[in-house]
Amino acid sequence: MARFKHLARKLRLAVAEKTNKPIPIWVSVKTRMRVRRGFRLRNWRRSKLKNI
Repeated sequence: MARFKHLARKLRLAVAEKTNKPIPIWVSVKTRMRVRRGFRLRNWRRSKLKNI
């Protein structure tokens, strides 16, 4: 990817980076381990961001 990024692309990448975090521990405690992992978790090798 180019070193110079447009602002819109940079903002979309920042949002994608922030949402790629595991769920808090209290969520799994409150739901009694029914929710174990976030369904939006993404690995940079496995799945790519589309239209960014």
